[in-house]
Amino acid sequence: MAEDRHQQRQQRLKEQVDARIAAAQESRGLLLVFTGNGKGKTTAAFGTVTRAVGHGMQAGVIQFIKGEWPNGEKNLLLQHGVEFQVMATGFTWETQSKESDTAACQAVWQHGKRMLADASLDVVLLDELTYMVAYGYLELEAVMTALAQRPAHQTVIITGRGCHRDLLELADTVTEMRPVKHAFDAGIKAQQGIDW
Repeated sequence: MAEDRHQQRQQRLKEQVDARIAAAQESRGLLLVFTGNGKGKTTAAFGTVTRAVGHGMQAGVIQFIKGEWPNGEKNLLLQHGVEFQVMATGFTWETQSKESDTAACQAVWQHGKRMLADASLDVVLLDELTYMVAYGYLELEAVMTALAQRPAHQTVIITGRGCHRDLLELADTVTEMRPVKHAFDAGIKAQQGIDW
């Protein structure tokens, strides 16, 4: 009796899922945003890039804010032809120079615009872009224009806290990471291979 009810519920669920799959007919590149105060935004984005590369797709990565420290994702993906352009100034609270940070951001953004215009790239990751817009290092309008003019098949991933509402509105999928518990708060050091 219980097994019959379970089977009937699962059948109704399957029919609902099948109907949604059948109704989804559009095929185009997506704009994905990983935002929020929790850990894992860049990790989730790199998971998507790795998945795409595993399926033979071409990808490019722009990293704002990040420094020159070792990066496991970069080490792996470079071996598979993924281009990385890194701002390489480190965190803005370390540089403490808006002028030099803005110049570094603008320099790496030139590569970002090139990638967003490159039809050979299936996926472009704009890691930590949200901060560049929030701090005024990049004009929101320039970012929105580049996103709107990208090749129709190209998927773009944006990461970072405090994503601008216009980017959230433009996005097809938005995931907000929420902090529940973090090892660092308990005094545990960040670990190579796990945290970077």
